Amino acid sequence: MEVDEVATVTSGESGENNGKVESDEDENIFGSSRASVPPTNEIPSKKTKLEDSSDVLSSIKNAVVVLTRLPEYKISALRPPTPQQFYSEDESLSSSDSDTQWKPEGHSSDSDCPLSNYKRKTGKPRTPAAQTSRNNNNVSELAPVIVSSAFSHYSNETTKIRPDLPEEEVKVDMMVLAKKKSLKWQRGKILEIVTREDGRLKYKVSFEERGKSLVSGHHIAFDTPAKLEQLYVGARVVVSCQDNKSQFQPGILAELPTRKNRSRFLVFLDDHMPVYVGLPSLHLVCRPLENVLDDMPHSTHKSFMRKYLKDWPYPHLTQYSVGQSLNAELHGVQQRCEVLVIDSSLMQVAFQGTPQKEWIHRGSIRLEHMARFLELTQMEEDECDSD
Repeated sequence: MEVDEVATVTSGESGENNGKVESDEDENIFGSSRASVPPTNEIPSKKTKLEDSSDVLSSIKNAVVVLTRLPEYKISALRPPTPQQFYSEDESLSSSDSDTQWKPEGHSSDSDCPLSNYKRKTGKPRTPAAQTSRNNNNVSELAPVIVSSAFSHYSNETTKIRPDLPEEEVKVDMMVLAKKKSLKWQRGKILEIVTREDGRLKYKVSFEERGKSLVSGHHIAFDTPAKLEQLYVGARVVVSCQDNKSQFQPGILAELPTRKNRSRFLVFLDDHMPVYVGLPSLHLVCRPLENVLDDMPHSTHKSFMRKYLKDWPYPHLTQYSVGQSLNAELHGVQQRCEVLVIDSSLMQVAFQGTPQKEWIHRGSIRLEHMARFLELTQMEEDECDSD
């Protein structure tokens, strides 16, 4: 068989054994037993012709499969994306869907760089792993990422439209919560409903803790807790004071319960203090103004709430790490503080040199970086309006 002879000669492994030529390669390739080919004078001549011919296979090669392990980053890139997870207590919004993130250049959280050195970036927010993988000695020097994230994917958790429900009746002898001072509301009973010449209604309230007052409908709230279907982001509410349960403070509802905030309501009090509360602590104002912001005194907090409600459900939030140092306003002055706890949209900080600890919203204008960011975005909006 000529093919066998060619394979035997070109392999370069021929030999004579009792007048026979053996080829191990023939047995491996063709699956036959060892071929015995009698030596003849024709083999050298065929060898010469085959070596000189470019049209005939000079040798037979075996196919080899080589397995190479891909680097970890390539393996990660080939994996399908996993569903977004809700942020944890340690890094509240780091794994939520992000549309925009902003980070100041440099690494000092109290940088004095001008606003022109701050840039906005798009993409995914920094993950908790990226945040915590840095050396602990450098954590206080990291500047925060500012993200604009979708608070929720469900309309019933992000609605800021007042539900079309019939108004509850307000009548004489009804127990209510009424405004007694600027930020202090107390429980009392309606003694009389007075109709003014212009048609407006006033309510004469006798407080449990002495005193009477004639107030408007947007300065009284229902004594009974609100129902979930009545609530929406931007609702005017009253909540009990943490240090005195007999007194109440007015505020604006800023978050509805979700898995992200562990099924709680976030309220911004009129003094800019943020608090998470449960449904039993919420009391709806009886006759709120069409624009609830008109019931607030002119202040930086009023400006903040106007922008917050405008941006909702994409609020701007800073992403700090526990142990990180930053500048925050205290008594009208920027002071150094350290992050102690991160809880959803809030964080607790301790101010250096004082025993004072406070809960601050991660989008608060009290934070130096957020104040600069909001100033920059306002400048950009003004430029767009002028163009």
